Amino acid sequence: MNKSQNQNFLEFVPQRKIERFSTDEKGVITLEIENKGVFNRVAQKLFEKPKISYIHLDEMGSFVWPHIDGKRDITEIGVLVKEHFGDKAEPLYPRLAQYFKILESYGFVKLNK
Repeated sequence: MNKSQNQNFLEFVPQRKIERFSTDEKGVITLEIENKGVFNRVAQKLFEKPKISYIHLDEMGSFVWPHIDGKRDITEIGVLVKEHFGDKAEPLYPRLAQYFKILESYGFVKLNK
């Protein structure tokens, strides 16, 4: 992805599609993903797969998740990340772009223009 594609991507406004999550005493956020659909029901019965999967976010992901409010674009979230983590967040925008692409690919967020 070239720089201009990254710039355009940073203008997207992420919106959470997963609303069930919890935060532990260390601030780590765990997303609760309900495994629905025919394939998941079969896997639950035959292979004893769980009805709910728990996804534990890392330190930066746990900071970012509450800031996904459907109003801030990725650039604005990046400013908050930079203020909180400083140089530890670098390379900030390529890293955030990749993070949101992963969240979108798993269906955890929707990216609006």
